[in-house]
Amino acid sequence: MKSLLHKPLLSVLEFFVIVTALAGISMAQEIQGKVSGARAGTVVYVDWISGKDFKGQGKHVTMDQKGMTFRPHSLVVLRGTTVDFLNSDAVGHNVYWKSVGGDRSKGNNLGTWPQGQTKSYTFWDAGVVPLLCNVHLEMSGYIYVVPTPFYALTKADGSFVIKGVPQGHLTLRTMGGGASKSKDVDVGAGITNVQL
Repeated sequence: MKSLLHKPLLSVLEFFVIVTALAGISMAQEIQGKVSGARAGTVVYVDWISGKDFKGQGKHVTMDQKGMTFRPHSLVVLRGTTVDFLNSDAVGHNVYWKSVGGDRSKGNNLGTWPQGQTKSYTFWDAGVVPLLCNVHLEMSGYIYVVPTPFYALTKADGSFVIKGVPQGHLTLRTMGGGASKSKDVDVGAGITNVQL
């Protein structure tokens, strides 16, 4: 019977895997905080990061028109994401927006189409996109186009958590849910607490 003293406790490879995993845990960056006066569903996001160009290219998400409403009512997408506008109602629907981020030159009208059909649009400009249907004036919805994949929606008390944020000097901004806010933050390893 071999003595346990002659057997190494960990191989070099096992040791390296454990150290790497622990380093990854300690280096995970997270921003958490609270937006004062925010309603549930306010978008909190990391603004443009110098030297990085994030795109949702090739990614598709669906915004349905069902029960005479846009579903979901609010949708957050990374710039470069294609939104597929589906009509699930038995009546024709239209989708248009007058501006993106307040810029009226970026307004668009996709036209009107019948039940079961989809029209798609790729959003490249960051900002709030207020959706309307010119066939049914009571219908409205929102798309929030963000420039980075680092975002969260606030809870009812205004709290939020954004995970996996890179370290560095970054700017946090809000979109929707009232007045826009921004704050510069220095993100280090671990958790960064922020009040907006």
